[in-house]
Amino acid sequence: MILLVDDTPENLTSLKKVLEHGGFEIDTASSGEEALKKVLKNEYVLIILDVQMPGMDGFEVAEAISGYSKTKDTAIIFLSAVNTETRFITKGYSSGGLDYITKPVDINILLLKVKTFYRIYEQNRKLNEMQKALLEEIEYRKAAEYKKDEFISIASHELKTPLTSVKGYIQLLERSIDKGDTETLKKHLKKSQIQLEKLNDLIADLLDMSKIESGKLKLNMKPFDVDMMISSVIEVMHQSNPHMNIHLEGRAGTEIFADEMRIEQVFVNLLTNAIKYSPGQTDIWVTTGIENGFFFLKVKDKGLGIPKEQQTKVFDKFYRVEEPSNRFQGLGIGLYICSEIIRRHKGEISVTSQPGEGSEFHFKIAAH
Repeated sequence: MILLVDDTPENLTSLKKVLEHGGFEIDTASSGEEALKKVLKNEYVLIILDVQMPGMDGFEVAEAISGYSKTKDTAIIFLSAVNTETRFITKGYSSGGLDYITKPVDINILLLKVKTFYRIYEQNRKLNEMQKALLEEIEYRKAAEYKKDEFISIASHELKTPLTSVKGYIQLLERSIDKGDTETLKKHLKKSQIQLEKLNDLIADLLDMSKIESGKLKLNMKPFDVDMMISSVIEVMHQSNPHMNIHLEGRAGTEIFADEMRIEQVFVNLLTNAIKYSPGQTDIWVTTGIENGFFFLKVKDKGLGIPKEQQTKVFDKFYRVEEPSNRFQGLGIGLYICSEIIRRHKGEISVTSQPGEGSEFHFKIAAH
């Protein structure tokens, strides 16, 4: 938009009509004071400013405008019928003007200059956008590089822990075999199996992430009884965590069309997290059903909760919530995998949480 500033109404009207005919959006001000008020409220590509005005003259207005950070890219053209001497033209440029045109104005020349300033403005705007995008890309790559290094460190530790445990239990098993201690043998064998399951889960997550990154995560879409799947998962999870009461509310009441294994994987992950991040708690709530053609599932706990500023990041690759990350194991890719699975079902996944009061993770996908 262009701002025309002139204390003569006839000049404003005629110049406004010409420029609008040229396809430009025009705003007007009849004094320097009015112009400054409009500059504070609106953004202008160009200001065409009459020099000889009562009150604040054009030079004073230009100097005031140059002090505003929001107008640093705004071009100013001075118009003057009286002050045509070199010293006044020089003053115009020193006041922040990019051009100085004497009256009477050659309309064709003015239109050409206006078009040129618009073109320069657009080029500068695009350059600024490119610079901003480049800086953001550089920063993103630095975050990504840091996260990758952190992930490698965490992954190495997480994979090493169960391996070390299994190695220790195997040594104990050898001793128990030599002693003929069957009960101790069974106990060590069970603990070894638990550690091997952890190792298997970690490797499965890493493989899934690799598939996602390479675009090879395929979905096996078919109808299945989602209520039966939910009940089975809850039963298994309760057997593994007998101290937890998992309350189920609602049911789908119909088959849904989705990848059963992947939807089960999401549900297991959400339940596992709810239990993991609820130390000292004994209750988890699962709510499910069909609403407006969408199957939905919610998992709610009364655990640690997640700070608001971190809630938008929990589905990012390698991200781990800061407070509990030092207390609980994990690679920081479980929720990322969940979000990718739901996204590939063209669904939505999100979280609502309050620190100290718990979290509710919920997702929905088309039922058919």
